[in-house]
Amino acid sequence: MKVLMVNGSPKSKGNTAAALAEVGAALEGHGIEWEVFQLGAAPVRDCIGCGKCAELDCACVFDDDMVNELIKAAQQADGFIFGTPVYYAHPTGRILSVLDRAFYAGGAAFVHKPGAAIAVARRGGITASFDVLNKYFTIKQMPVVASTYWNGVHGRVPGEAALDEEGMRTMRNIGHNMAWMLKCIELGRENGIEPPIAEAGAMTNFIR
Repeated sequence: MKVLMVNGSPKSKGNTAAALAEVGAALEGHGIEWEVFQLGAAPVRDCIGCGKCAELDCACVFDDDMVNELIKAAQQADGFIFGTPVYYAHPTGRILSVLDRAFYAGGAAFVHKPGAAIAVARRGGITASFDVLNKYFTIKQMPVVASTYWNGVHGRVPGEAALDEEGMRTMRNIGHNMAWMLKCIELGRENGIEPPIAEAGAMTNFIR
C-alpha cells in the first residue's frame, strides 16, 4: 500500500515538507509506503471550466504542467495527504489550482481512497486552510482521516516545525490512523466488502 503526499509549498525542504515527513515516518512503522509529489515553483494553470476533460481519459486538456502527472500518480496510490503552507489564512493558490483540475479531470483516481489535509503556519489560518482542503475529500466519497487535534503545525522559517511538539504528534497520529484505515479497507476487500456504488443522474439548480 502507498500513500501519496502532495506538497503544496514551493519549497521542497520547508516546514510543510517536514510535517509530511513526520506523517511518513509513522506510516513506515506500519509497513506503508509513501512518496511526496512536490508541486514546486513552476507556473501552473488554473481550471477554466472548459469541460474538455469530460472528453479525455482521466486527463486535463492542458498538458504543460504537472497536473496530469499527479493524476497518474494518484491512480497508483491507496491514500492521500494534502499539505499546504498558509497564505493569507488560506491554502496556496498553487495547490488549489492543481487540485481543482486533478479532481475535475481525474476524480476517479481519488474515489473511496482515504485522505487527510495538513496546514502549516507561522501563527493563524491553519483551521481555515484545513477546512478548504477537506472539501476535496467529501465530494469524491473519500474517507477523511482524523487525528487528535486540528491538522496543523506551526513554524515560520524552515526547521521551526520540528519544535512544535504537539503539531508533530498530531502528524504522527495522522499516519497511525491512515495506516489503520488502509488496512481496514484492504481487509474488507479481501472479505468481499466492496465500496458502494453511488446514485447518479439527478443534477438540479435553482434557476428557473
